[in-house]
Amino acid sequence: MSRNAFSTKGLTKVYGEGETAVHALRGVDLDIPEGEFVVLLGPSGSGKSTLLNIIGGLDRATAGDAWFLDQELTAMTDRQLTRYRRDHVGFVFQFYNLMPSLTAHENVELVTEIAEDPMTAEAALDLVGLANRAGHFPSELSGGEQQRVAIARAIAKNPTVLFCDEPTGALDSATGRAVLTALKDVNERLGATVMIVTHAAATAKMADRVIHFSDGAIREVVSNATKLAPEDIEW
Repeated sequence: MSRNAFSTKGLTKVYGEGETAVHALRGVDLDIPEGEFVVLLGPSGSGKSTLLNIIGGLDRATAGDAWFLDQELTAMTDRQLTRYRRDHVGFVFQFYNLMPSLTAHENVELVTEIAEDPMTAEAALDLVGLANRAGHFPSELSGGEQQRVAIARAIAKNPTVLFCDEPTGALDSATGRAVLTALKDVNERLGATVMIVTHAAATAKMADRVIHFSDGAIREVVSNATKLAPEDIEW
């Protein structure tokens, strides 16, 4: 029986106070089993990125509880959250955040120097199909290749979970499919729990579980009995 990678209970996030307060999360209850490929779907401002930031250790909840395995994230100190991010979490964002003066190999190697049990930069780049581009600088790579370097950098530390915030948002359909294929391979070959925040509904068809967000709350959770391969998704 699988255990939950994440569990939340009554998770609430409010920005500001009084009449101008923004309720980003409104008491979210959620369980995410280990090893799943999960898509958080909803329009901008629906709360999905806020949830990702809280369980990713980048932000703190206003109220409620969040757990990673048997660790209570909402009770952690800043130092403990930093260790949690370093030891367990990989992040992939819409914009690649690569160092322009470093090669693909060197960008990935930055993470391996601080991780506890990293894979080599070569192995991480090979996993995303870029072993032959290791010596190239970001300016010499396409958008899809840069995003795959960002994925390689995130997975090089062998994360337990991989959080992706709009990873295909700046890409066309062909390069977007290549990025989704890389994320699928990370999920299947490394066993990492992968969570993707997106407003692209088509992506949901390749997920184990789809969580629909609206106005700071979960409206529906759907499990896919049959999943599509990334190359079969209609953009």
